[in-house]
Amino acid sequence: MAASARRFSRRSFVIAGLAGTRLAAQGLKGTTFPSDWRRYSDPATEMDVYRLSDPAYSSTMPAYYNRGIARSSGWMLFCCDRAGSPQAFHMDLKSGETRQLTEAAELDGASIALLPDDRSFCYFAGRSLHIANLATGRERKLYEAPEGWDRGVGMSVSPDGTHAAFMERRGAGWRLRTVTLSHGEARTVLEAPVEMGDAIARPKRAQILYRQADEALWLVDSDGKQNRRLKLAAGRVGPANWAPDGKTILYLNIPEDRTQLNAIREYTPDTASDQLVAKTSQFAHFGFNRDTSVFVGASRNAASPYVLILLRVTRRELTLCEHKASHPETVAPVFAPDSQRIYFQSDRDGKPAIYCIHAERLVEKTEGMV
Repeated sequence: MAASARRFSRRSFVIAGLAGTRLAAQGLKGTTFPSDWRRYSDPATEMDVYRLSDPAYSSTMPAYYNRGIARSSGWMLFCCDRAGSPQAFHMDLKSGETRQLTEAAELDGASIALLPDDRSFCYFAGRSLHIANLATGRERKLYEAPEGWDRGVGMSVSPDGTHAAFMERRGAGWRLRTVTLSHGEARTVLEAPVEMGDAIARPKRAQILYRQADEALWLVDSDGKQNRRLKLAAGRVGPANWAPDGKTILYLNIPEDRTQLNAIREYTPDTASDQLVAKTSQFAHFGFNRDTSVFVGASRNAASPYVLILLRVTRRELTLCEHKASHPETVAPVFAPDSQRIYFQSDRDGKPAIYCIHAERLVEKTEGMV
């Protein structure tokens, strides 16, 4: 009986702790917090770097293929656990003030995706897909995974904002699903017996790109037809994303021989051609500006843990700052829509935090939408 009482006491303590965490997040939706910004001079380049969130709690950006920064480049969405559990937040990129947008259980920060009108965003919380209005805070559940199915890796919103695409898994079987954002109508695009993840709709075309772990990229028509494996360069496949005009796929090629350099390559689906853009100083992750003329990467080189920009025309790199992340592939640097700021994440100061560096003296401003 004494052992049973001890088990009950420990179980009660754990339940109480979980309940306390949930309660901490409740009631904070809509709460604003003052700026946590801190500026410092990078020891490697002496450029000013801005840490935008407090490393006492975890803050992360959405998946690199999801839009998290407003078209005006004036604010961004991110995920933070300062309320006791991961929640979506809005950050004013002029004042640094943040506002909690959700109080959901099991929110997946990588799934946060800003819709094209900059008025709403989507996210997955556990097995449920939600859409929320930024102005009113009103939310509604669009979809819930059926019993027996688990979510796969990744969720993205189509460039026209009509639907979301994601993967589900049951046993050894996988499927690609889409859900309309207007009525929550779900359908299966494709089923396969291999691992599927990171579905990304093609801009201006009814096609969806997805990956098979780090082994391959696949492309399928939105009606499930013409599913084909893309003939990429030999090696593992790193981060991949559509160019904004939808004509090509830019991806990181990682040779099996680690003494060889990682390279940014470009694949054109309409002609099935693959070409080298530039070799890199061992990028672990990368992003690009709106016209893909400039790339930003995070090096995995332990002796030079840098964030760098790379010019397509010259294939030359310029070091911006140190990232010092324990896992360089999580740095995931991205340009603001106007190309004047670069944002990345790092756990260099404790828990993951979001950082910013100004690039207006290095990169031309980009305007307009493709």
